Amino acid sequence: MVSVLFVFGTRPEAVKLCPVIREMASQPERFRVETCVTAQHRDLLDQVLRVFRVRPDHDLNLMEPGQTLTSVSAKILAGLEPVLAQSRPEMVVVQGDTATTFCGALAAFHQRIPVTHVEAGLRTGDMGHPFPEELNRILTTRIAALHCAATGWAASNLRGEGVPEERVSVTGNPGIDAVRYVAGRLEAAELTAPDLPRKDPSKKLILVTAHRRESFGAPMEAICAALRRIARRDDVQVVFPAHPIPR
Repeated sequence: MVSVLFVFGTRPEAVKLCPVIREMASQPERFRVETCVTAQHRDLLDQVLRVFRVRPDHDLNLMEPGQTLTSVSAKILAGLEPVLAQSRPEMVVVQGDTATTFCGALAAFHQRIPVTHVEAGLRTGDMGHPFPEELNRILTTRIAALHCAATGWAASNLRGEGVPEERVSVTGNPGIDAVRYVAGRLEAAELTAPDLPRKDPSKKLILVTAHRRESFGAPMEAICAALRRIARRDDVQVVFPAHPIPR
């Protein structure tokens, strides 16, 4: 049996990792699974945990209003140290490119625990876009022992950076597993979809998200201007879930 600790803290990380957590937890003869959430995004994270019926074994509950990247990173490293010492996992699993991703990998490295990186190998080649995620990706790659790439392109990026072939696996994107899981629960009436009273089934649906840090200011204004032009069409309807980020 292999003991595995999943470390995550944001809604996107939870969406991608919960299907993996559920699958590994369903095989207790092979894996001892524990989860640790940093709660880098508290309310958004809890939404996903409820949907996937995942109850964290360790909850650092670190989110504070107005937190900076430096402050949250310092708290994550300090908070994970006793968790890792208590859990003593044989592998730590992180996902994506957040502060929790990199700090989770670094905290494991400090205790000589191997790291698996889910959704490894994404690259833009520009340290400023996305910021700070591109650097988090690269640093996590340097730490990780196993790299789960969603696509062949991502795997080729890793090989191009010198990651040994035997440490890279093309696994697909667990976000697809998340969609299938949620669709199944909706069909079984175990979940209720949000009510969109003005949604017109006769129109094409355009689902929009836009909240990245590098889009603040003029780029976001340009995005909204484009959406306004699109929304004037008679055959489309735009649904734009607003991220609760203060800006």
